[in-house]
Amino acid sequence: MEDVEELKREVGLIKERNGRVELDKKWEGSFTRRGLLVLFTYLAIGFYLQAINIPRAWLNAIVPSVGFLLSTLTLPFFKKVWLSKIKK
Repeated sequence: MEDVEELKREVGLIKERNGRVELDKKWEGSFTRRGLLVLFTYLAIGFYLQAINIPRAWLNAIVPSVGFLLSTLTLPFFKKVWLSKIKK
C-alpha cells in the first residue's frame, strides 16, 4: 500500500509541475510580456541615450525597441522552421 500512496504523491507532484510549466509557456508567448520587454528596452535605451547627450534620445530609442519587438514576434516562425529541419 505504501507504494501506491508514493505513486499517487509523485503523480500529484508531476501534475503540479506540469501546471507551472504550462503557465510559464503561456507567459513566454504573451503579449503582456512582450509589451513589457519593449517598454523596458525603450526606457533603458532612452535613459542611456539621454545620459550620453544624444540629440532626440527618446525618438532614437524607438528604433531598437521596435527591432526588439519584431524579433520577438518573428522568433516563433523561425523556431518552427528550425525544428522542422532538426526533425528531418
